[in-house]
Amino acid sequence: MVKLNKIYTRTGDDGTTGLADGARISKADPLMAAIGDVDEANSAIGVARGALGAGPMDDMLARIQNDLFDLGADLATPVGIEGALRIVPAQIRWLEDQIDRLNAALDPLTSFVLPAGEPGAAAVHLARAITRRAERAAVSAQAGDQPRAYLNRLSDLLFVAARAVNRIGGGDVLWVPGASR
Repeated sequence: MVKLNKIYTRTGDDGTTGLADGARISKADPLMAAIGDVDEANSAIGVARGALGAGPMDDMLARIQNDLFDLGADLATPVGIEGALRIVPAQIRWLEDQIDRLNAALDPLTSFVLPAGEPGAAAVHLARAITRRAERAAVSAQAGDQPRAYLNRLSDLLFVAARAVNRIGGGDVLWVPGASR
């Protein structure tokens, strides 16, 4: 269990931060960009949870938020550390199961979907876009296969989740090519 008695340490004032093994790296390192983007995606999911309220979607997103802390720990722990917390295939399979479950109730797409609609759906779409950035950052940081796959699947799940929220509301907001010409 993590115990933090003091929030500021001043150790990062020189532009570095610590990894799980105690090594220090630049805060501008691609790995830190990936960790930061995962944190931002997690925060955006928290905003989406607030917009959606209690229910099955909230339970699913709460589990994902916890998994994203696992993913952050995975990224912050260099390869080869014994007993490190790592993303495992079962976590990715769970995302796939959620995608299949939610997608089964949706109509097939006939156009691209704009990131809009119900306020909760728009918040989930924003979390999806931030998750895609986290995935790109993980690729740049040469993160392992499992964290990259988790982020890839998570962005797919968030897309389907936004569609599911909009289904209950007014439906997907579809792109109309050239509508403003």
